[in-house]
Amino acid sequence: MHDQDPARSYIDLNRCGVALMEIVSEPDIRTPEEAGAYLRKLRTVLRYLGTCDGNMDEGSMRADVNVSVRQAGEAFRTRCEVKNVNSIRFVMQAIEAEAKRQVEVWESGGEVRQETRLFDPVRGETRSMRSKEDAHDYRYFPDPDLLPLVLEQAWVEELREKLPELPDAKRARFVREYGLPVYDAGVLVAEQVTADFYETVAKGRDARLAANWVTGDFFAALNRTGKTIETSPVSAASLGGLLDLMADGTINGRIAKDVFEEMVETGAPAAEIVETKGLRQVTDTGAIDAAVEKVLAANPDKLAEYKAGKEKLFGFFVGQVMKAMAGKGNPALVNEAIKARLKD
Repeated sequence: MHDQDPARSYIDLNRCGVALMEIVSEPDIRTPEEAGAYLRKLRTVLRYLGTCDGNMDEGSMRADVNVSVRQAGEAFRTRCEVKNVNSIRFVMQAIEAEAKRQVEVWESGGEVRQETRLFDPVRGETRSMRSKEDAHDYRYFPDPDLLPLVLEQAWVEELREKLPELPDAKRARFVREYGLPVYDAGVLVAEQVTADFYETVAKGRDARLAANWVTGDFFAALNRTGKTIETSPVSAASLGGLLDLMADGTINGRIAKDVFEEMVETGAPAAEIVETKGLRQVTDTGAIDAAVEKVLAANPDKLAEYKAGKEKLFGFFVGQVMKAMAGKGNPALVNEAIKARLKD
């Protein structure tokens, strides 16, 4: 059994202001999945800090991945560096491919040479670029052009105090303040723009309901239309307005779905769509009672079955009444009216 050791990963951040940043990890990543999780978390933190957009496909962030394999319990063996990998998915594939190659070399009696390699995502393999036999190949020597950099701890602490709320802290706050499940909070804080959008929708409203709409219907609409939060025709304020109409009883959840789809298509605010299309929820008990009577009269066989003990048919009657009212009946009042009528 071989133990896979991506010894170190070097993350180049090229479009972060005018400077190039290189972040070097310790040799403690053991699987492609761990490497992917590390990169995703790092990219999220950098985006929150505003130091890098993290767009690997545009070259803003790239990874050099050092890989070695060993028998369980052995010391580290020779590593190879896979250069300039430009996506998290490719990083994971490159580790898998290079680890497999090294295992095959060692098990065939060969010896892995220390070298730089490239990953070919089409063929799913790494290819040799150049050997790196000595320390100077890695530039492990003083650079005469660089002056010593001394950072005062007071300045470091001053910068620390100015840091924005980072993803883990924000996720914990979402769980604590909004009562969200940890998973939902994690989804919402994955990108700062998403977290900001959610907080605008949730402010002064049912936070759990807001999370359900953002991660459900709103995300689905973005995927379907190929939009981003920045280009979405439905703003956070607009989505919040839709939730307000549900909260004050103007529309019910069923109608809200239709209104939201219209918002996605037209960009119009929810209140305007409701008024223009006459979608206000019906709370007139007289109109609801009339719809109930009409449904019961049209389904005498079902009514007889219900009275004979088939109580599951209650849902059928609710569905038929809501259909007769074009989905605009107040669900609570519809249920009450049906219950009262079926007691007769």
